Formats: sequence, C-alpha cells, structure tokens
Amino acid sequence: MAAAVCTEPESAITRVFHLLGKRWTGLILAALMSGPGHFAELRRAVPGISERMLSDRLTELASFGLVSRSVEEGPPLRVSYSLTDAGHALRPAMVELTRWADSHLPLSAGSCPEAFRE
Repeated sequence: MAAAVCTEPESAITRVFHLLGKRWTGLILAALMSGPGHFAELRRAVPGISERMLSDRLTELASFGLVSRSVEEGPPLRVSYSLTDAGHALRPAMVELTRWADSHLPLSAGSCPEAFRE
C-alpha cells in the first residue's frame, strides 16, 4: 500500500485563498453581489468590521480589479462601490461554497448570505 503524498497546492489556488481567505473579504463581496453600495451601507452589511478594515479591503479588492469605486458629486459627496465583471465572475464559486457550507458546516459557524441562495 503506497503512502499518501501531500503536495503543495497549485499556484492559482494559493493566489485565490491569499486574497479571498482574508477576514471580511468574502462578506464584502457577498454584500456587493446584490448591487452597488455606499460605504456606510457596506459597513452595516458586514457586522463587526471597522471603518479602517472596510476601507483597506475595498482598496485591495479594487487593486485586484474585483471592485470599482465611483464618486458621486454632492453635496454631499458620496462614494459608491460595485463589483466589476471579474467580481461578478466569482458568483458561481461563491454559490457553490455556500451550498457546501450548508451541507457540511454546523449552523453555529454562521449563516449563509441571502445573495448566494438559489
């Protein structure tokens, strides 16, 4: 009987989890799946996140081309965030992860964002 061999994950999956595995990132993406949102709306949609962390995560997601930022002239001046095409392309993967969680993770681990239920 051959011994099981543990191999290093492929580069692509390592890059994915380096970004999406960060705390709050998935929840921010989930909040934006249903449409654009202003900063204050996103903060309310992601309970427990600080303004600084939300700002940092949105900046990072924008730098990876998953989120776009648009400034709405005022007064008052408002900033809106939305998913780019690349961000929307994550939806099927997020839906499948949600289905997996519903089947394999206890409910105490958190509830499924409504945007991923089909």
